[in-house]
Amino acid sequence: MTETPQSSCGSNEPKRIIFPCAGQANVGQLTNLAAIQLTEEGYGSISCVALLATGTENLVANAMKADEVVILDGCPMLCAKKIAGAQGVAAGQHLILTELGIAKGPSKSYTNDDIENVVAACWKGEGRVQSTAKPAKKTGGKDGCGCGCGGTC
Repeated sequence: MTETPQSSCGSNEPKRIIFPCAGQANVGQLTNLAAIQLTEEGYGSISCVALLATGTENLVANAMKADEVVILDGCPMLCAKKIAGAQGVAAGQHLILTELGIAKGPSKSYTNDDIENVVAACWKGEGRVQSTAKPAKKTGGKDGCGCGCGGTC
Protein backbone atom coordinates (compact mmCIF):
# COMPACT_ATOMS: atom_id res chain seq x y z
CA MET A 1 0.00 0.00 0.00
CA THR A 2 1.42 3.35 -1.05
CA GLU A 3 1.30 6.13 1.49
CA THR A 4 -0.03 9.48 0.29
CA PRO A 5 2.60 12.19 0.74
CA GLN A 6 1.68 14.95 3.17
CA SER A 7 1.43 18.45 1.77
CA SER A 8 3.41 21.14 3.52
CA CYS A 9 1.29 23.92 2.03
CA GLY A 10 0.26 26.21 4.82
CA SER A 11 2.27 24.34 7.42
CA ASN A 12 4.20 27.48 8.28
CA GLU A 13 1.07 29.59 8.58
CA PRO A 14 0.10 30.63 12.10
CA LYS A 15 -2.85 28.81 13.61
CA ARG A 16 -5.46 31.48 14.30
CA ILE A 17 -8.81 31.26 16.02
CA ILE A 18 -11.30 34.03 15.22
CA PHE A 19 -13.94 35.16 17.70
CA PRO A 20 -16.55 37.52 16.18
CA CYS A 21 -18.86 39.32 18.59
CA ALA A 22 -21.82 38.50 16.29
CA GLY A 23 -23.93 41.17 17.99
CA GLN A 24 -27.37 42.21 16.76
CA ALA A 25 -26.39 45.53 15.18
CA ASN A 26 -24.97 45.73 11.66
CA VAL A 27 -21.39 45.90 12.93
CA GLY A 28 -21.94 42.77 15.02
CA GLN A 29 -23.38 40.94 12.03
CA LEU A 30 -20.42 42.12 9.97
CA THR A 31 -17.96 40.56 12.43
CA ASN A 32 -19.59 37.19 11.83
CA LEU A 33 -19.68 37.58 8.04
CA ALA A 34 -16.04 38.71 7.98
CA ALA A 35 -14.98 35.81 10.21
CA ILE A 36 -16.72 33.34 7.89
CA GLN A 37 -14.95 34.83 4.88
CA LEU A 38 -11.59 34.87 6.68
CA THR A 39 -12.08 31.18 7.50
CA GLU A 40 -12.90 30.40 3.88
CA GLU A 41 -9.78 32.30 2.77
CA GLY A 42 -7.56 30.35 5.18
CA TYR A 43 -6.75 33.21 7.56
CA GLY A 44 -7.95 31.27 10.59
CA SER A 45 -10.89 29.32 11.99
CA ILE A 46 -14.07 30.95 13.22
CA SER A 47 -15.24 29.98 16.67
CA CYS A 48 -18.22 30.82 18.85
CA VAL A 49 -17.70 33.58 21.41
CA ALA A 50 -20.95 32.62 23.15
CA LEU A 51 -19.55 29.13 23.75
CA LEU A 52 -16.30 30.68 24.97
CA ALA A 53 -18.37 32.65 27.50
CA THR A 54 -19.55 29.38 29.04
CA GLY A 55 -15.95 28.46 29.83
CA THR A 56 -16.00 25.24 27.77
CA GLU A 57 -12.62 23.72 28.64
CA ASN A 58 -11.79 22.40 25.16
CA LEU A 59 -12.48 25.73 23.49
CA VAL A 60 -10.53 27.69 26.10
CA ALA A 61 -7.61 25.24 25.75
CA ASN A 62 -7.70 25.52 21.95
CA ALA A 63 -7.73 29.31 22.15
CA MET A 64 -4.78 29.26 24.55
CA LYS A 65 -2.83 26.96 22.19
CA ALA A 66 -3.53 29.04 19.07
CA ASP A 67 -0.65 31.03 17.62
CA GLU A 68 -2.93 34.04 17.52
CA VAL A 69 -6.44 34.86 18.70
CA VAL A 70 -8.29 37.31 16.49
CA ILE A 71 -11.16 39.16 18.13
CA LEU A 72 -13.62 41.09 16.01
CA ASP A 73 -15.78 43.50 17.98
CA GLY A 74 -18.43 45.53 16.21
CA CYS A 75 -18.49 48.49 18.58
CA PRO A 76 -16.78 50.03 21.62
CA MET A 77 -18.77 47.80 24.00
CA LEU A 78 -16.00 45.22 23.33
CA CYS A 79 -18.20 42.24 24.18
CA ALA A 80 -16.03 39.63 22.46
CA LYS A 81 -12.82 40.99 24.00
CA LYS A 82 -14.41 41.02 27.47
CA ILE A 83 -15.67 37.45 27.08
CA ALA A 84 -12.24 36.26 25.95
CA GLY A 85 -10.51 38.16 28.76
CA ALA A 86 -12.83 36.62 31.35
CA GLN A 87 -11.59 33.19 30.20
CA GLY A 88 -7.93 34.25 30.24
CA VAL A 89 -7.73 34.42 26.43
CA ALA A 90 -5.73 37.38 25.10
CA ALA A 91 -6.17 38.89 21.67
CA GLY A 92 -3.23 38.86 19.30
CA GLN A 93 -5.29 40.95 16.88
CA HIS A 94 -8.31 43.00 17.87
CA LEU A 95 -10.45 45.00 15.48
CA ILE A 96 -13.33 47.29 16.40
CA LEU A 97 -15.43 47.87 13.30
CA THR A 98 -16.68 51.31 14.29
CA GLU A 99 -13.02 52.37 14.45
CA LEU A 100 -12.70 51.25 10.81
CA GLY A 101 -15.28 53.91 9.93
CA ILE A 102 -18.34 51.68 9.80
CA ALA A 103 -21.27 53.36 11.53
CA LYS A 104 -23.32 51.26 13.93
CA GLY A 105 -26.91 50.86 12.78
CA PRO A 106 -29.71 48.39 12.14
CA SER A 107 -28.69 44.76 11.70
CA LYS A 108 -29.03 44.66 7.90
CA SER A 109 -27.40 48.03 7.30
CA TYR A 110 -24.13 46.96 5.64
CA THR A 111 -22.66 46.33 2.20
CA ASN A 112 -20.37 43.73 0.69
CA ASP A 113 -17.70 46.46 0.64
CA ASP A 114 -18.01 46.69 4.44
CA ILE A 115 -17.28 42.95 4.72
CA GLU A 116 -14.31 43.28 2.35
CA ASN A 117 -12.92 46.23 4.35
CA VAL A 118 -12.96 44.19 7.57
CA VAL A 119 -11.40 41.16 5.89
CA ALA A 120 -8.71 43.34 4.28
CA ALA A 121 -7.94 45.00 7.62
CA CYS A 122 -7.32 41.58 9.17
CA TRP A 123 -5.03 40.47 6.35
CA LYS A 124 -3.11 43.78 6.60
CA GLY A 125 -2.51 43.12 10.30
CA GLU A 126 -4.52 46.07 11.57
CA GLY A 127 -5.34 45.80 15.25
CA ARG A 128 -2.39 43.54 15.93
CA VAL A 129 -1.46 43.69 19.60
CA GLN A 130 2.22 44.11 20.40
CA SER A 131 2.14 42.19 23.68
CA THR A 132 -0.04 39.12 23.95
CA ALA A 133 0.43 38.52 27.66
CA LYS A 134 -2.33 36.26 28.87
CA PRO A 135 -4.79 38.01 31.21
CA ALA A 136 -5.74 36.28 34.41
CA LYS A 137 -9.09 34.51 34.45
CA LYS A 138 -11.73 36.79 35.96
CA THR A 139 -11.98 36.51 39.71
CA GLY A 140 -14.93 38.63 40.62
CA GLY A 141 -13.39 41.79 39.22
CA LYS A 142 -10.67 42.00 41.90
CA ASP A 143 -7.75 41.17 39.61
CA GLY A 144 -9.27 42.47 36.39
CA CYS A 145 -10.60 40.40 33.56
CA GLY A 146 -8.13 41.33 30.86
CA CYS A 147 -10.52 43.60 28.97
CA GLY A 148 -8.81 46.78 30.09
CA CYS A 149 -11.52 47.80 32.55
CA GLY A 150 -9.21 47.73 35.56
CA GLY A 151 -11.47 45.26 37.35
CA THR A 152 -14.63 47.29 37.06
CA CYS A 153 -16.68 45.12 34.71
